[in-house]
Amino acid sequence: MPANTADSRTPVLVWAALAVVYVVWGSTYLGIGIAIESIPPMLSAAVRFIAASALLAGFLLVRSGPAAFRMTRRQFLGAALAGVLLLTTGNGMLAVAEQYISTGLAALLVASVPLWLVVFRFVVRDRPKALTLAGVLVGLGGVGALSLTGGEGGSGVGIVVVLLGSVSWAVGSFLSSRIQMPPNALATSAIEMIVGGAGLLVLGTASGERLDLSAVTTRSWVALAYLVLVGSLIGFTAFSWLLGNAPISLVSTYAYVNPAVAVALGALVLHEPITTRVVLGGLVILVGVALVISTERKGPKRVLEDTDGGGDVGLGMGGGQEPQPPRHHVDPAVEQRGV
Repeated sequence: MPANTADSRTPVLVWAALAVVYVVWGSTYLGIGIAIESIPPMLSAAVRFIAASALLAGFLLVRSGPAAFRMTRRQFLGAALAGVLLLTTGNGMLAVAEQYISTGLAALLVASVPLWLVVFRFVVRDRPKALTLAGVLVGLGGVGALSLTGGEGGSGVGIVVVLLGSVSWAVGSFLSSRIQMPPNALATSAIEMIVGGAGLLVLGTASGERLDLSAVTTRSWVALAYLVLVGSLIGFTAFSWLLGNAPISLVSTYAYVNPAVAVALGALVLHEPITTRVVLGGLVILVGVALVISTERKGPKRVLEDTDGGGDVGLGMGGGQEPQPPRHHVDPAVEQRGV
């Protein structure tokens, strides 16, 4: 009976976790937009990731002890490189871009990450399927349409910056599956965030950003706290749990839903216009992404579970279980982790 009860609860938990990923990761664009109203963009991102890293590292030390951070020099450097590409340049450019473009337009352009991943595969002579290439062409056509028209939601500078950030995120995701990383997923994420946050702190300071605490509004502080606790921790936790408890074809749907949530929240909270160009351009991008993910996804594969409960995706904090759920392979095209 208990087993049947647990089985009957699983679909409910899956949809609840999926709803969290949909809403939380879709809302981070809004959170960034509000945070940078009175906090410089790169410094706000630096505070976000350094704080999240400290919380995550503390949790891991309490749960597993210092042994969780055992890794080789090469593994540490791999995580550090990923942190720079994913967070310092990837997320940092997104924060900078949102000074110039609407949060909804930013989300639609960031949705192009899986398309760039396929382009990189093609460059290294890993020939994708014909339908995958068709999806890339369709999706990049949508990116071009939004970029050339400006989507009536931003400037050319903002569009270029967010696209550069998306390419950096794609490079980081592409390399992460090809270089040595620490065996523990939590430790990997903590290193990525502390290194990425430190990089943002250096870049922000070097570019002249200054944090005037007296000028920061309550609204921006709340948004920053939301990004740390909800966006960077709870969202990743739900995503990590889903990887072990739901089909990857279902989990990957967040790549289509998050931009829609971002556009809707931007319109509701920040009164950003939803124009015909934004809708049509966004739909073309999402159709391209859907083609790529539907033809490239692979079913999750169990691999040997290590004593540290390692993993290679997300933060895996769900339930605080010891050890963590078994690691799963996730195609980089659907591992566009939430921003």
